[in-house]
Amino acid sequence: MPDGDFKYIMTYLNHFKKFCILSPLMLKIAEEVASKLLEIFLTFGAPSILQSDNGREFSYVIIAELKTCWPELKLVTGRPRHPQSQSA
Repeated sequence: MPDGDFKYIMTYLNHFKKFCILSPLMLKIAEEVASKLLEIFLTFGAPSILQSDNGREFSYVIIAELKTCWPELKLVTGRPRHPQSQSA
C-alpha cells in the first residue's frame, strides 16, 4: 500500500561499488527521476555508465541534462518493460 503521496519506487543499483538505493517517487516522470539521480550523484559520485530500461520516465532530454555536469557519463538503454535486457 502506498505511503502518503509516494506511489513508486526507483531502484538505483551500483554494480561497481556494490550497493542499492531505493527512492520513493510521487510520479514516474523524467523530472522527478532526474532529481533523484542528481541527489544520488552528488552524494555518492556519478557512475561512468547509467543504464535504464528506456521507459518514458527516462526521457533522454531530461536525463541528458545530467551529462552537462558529468560529461564522461555514458547513457545506455535497454528495451522498455523487458527486464532480461537489463544487467541486474
